[in-house]
Amino acid sequence: MAANKLTVVISQAQGKNPVRRELEETIAARLLLESDIDVSLVPHVYDMSADHSGLLFLRALSGDLVFLSWLYPRATRWVLDRQAVRGQEGQSLLGGEDEDEDEESLDDTPAAESAGIGSIDVPARSIYCIDMRASDAADDFLEEIRRIADERSVETVGLMDWIDGSPRPEQLQRYLRSPDSGNGDSGNGGNGNGDSGNGGNGNGQTAAAGTEMEPTGRRWYPVIDYTRCTNCMECIDFCLFGVYGVDQRDRILVEEQDSCKKGCPACSRVCPENAIIFPGHKTAAIAGADGIVENLKIDLSKLFGAPSAVDLAVLERDTELVADGRDAVGNSVGLPRRQSGHAQRHDELDNLMDDLDAFGD
Repeated sequence: MAANKLTVVISQAQGKNPVRRELEETIAARLLLESDIDVSLVPHVYDMSADHSGLLFLRALSGDLVFLSWLYPRATRWVLDRQAVRGQEGQSLLGGEDEDEDEESLDDTPAAESAGIGSIDVPARSIYCIDMRASDAADDFLEEIRRIADERSVETVGLMDWIDGSPRPEQLQRYLRSPDSGNGDSGNGGNGNGDSGNGGNGNGQTAAAGTEMEPTGRRWYPVIDYTRCTNCMECIDFCLFGVYGVDQRDRILVEEQDSCKKGCPACSRVCPENAIIFPGHKTAAIAGADGIVENLKIDLSKLFGAPSAVDLAVLERDTELVADGRDAVGNSVGLPRRQSGHAQRHDELDNLMDDLDAFGD
């Protein structure tokens, strides 16, 4: 894989939907004709285990990466981050799909910026995550990938202009071929594989693009958006199934992902920063859309008896506890007083009345 090429990886859809398969194959086939792009196919990124050959291939990649998947871009980014495939967030102009939200989804307002603890060991490269539900047309994806490739090429030339003035063409080509260029291995130290992955990129790409990769099964586990996570530890207090732990730096992490109860998103509902993502959930905000799980402002449905996100979380957790042969605990365990809701209802009603009075003035 040439150092100056842009790498594109297509993460295949779960199941065998013929329309999705056709779109994946069309994009891949047409990108194979692009001289400045390397393209590979891997199984669904959320379903691959940590030692899956597809993830080993991804960890060995260096340089900028365009990653297409059937997930919200934020979910894809943090699934990759969990597997030590990291980089700066690249901006795509191809928007994702706004799925119809069910009755549980309460707000599509973008979450406010929070003082998240951030990821660690992030190399100096860009990863562009693109939702394949954004369009049914292969041309739209090809146009966006070419735009990214062109933008990246312009930035490389601009860097050389800044360093050396206007380089001669042969000087520029030497720079682009150099393994020490910005698209080489220098930013790969945070991926756990160092520079040793560079020599294996060709073989990794062949394996990833082929059909011999080991099969995957559908999985269910949370991923953490560390740009939102403040390390408050409320998730580890609330979850009673041993999913969460802390690392050597005392940072929260998903430690035992397979202990998570399939279909249960309760910890996501109680997270005060909306930092916990379940990519497979039907509610867009929980699945990684840019909205939030629950509108922090009071609404009439809460005042007149509709369950809050915390109420639903408690019910979901109790259901799984009982299924495990344990006792339900209600809201007596793992909920800070400010989230229990009961002590706040009178204040919320008072605030609403104050707002109505001010509106009348």
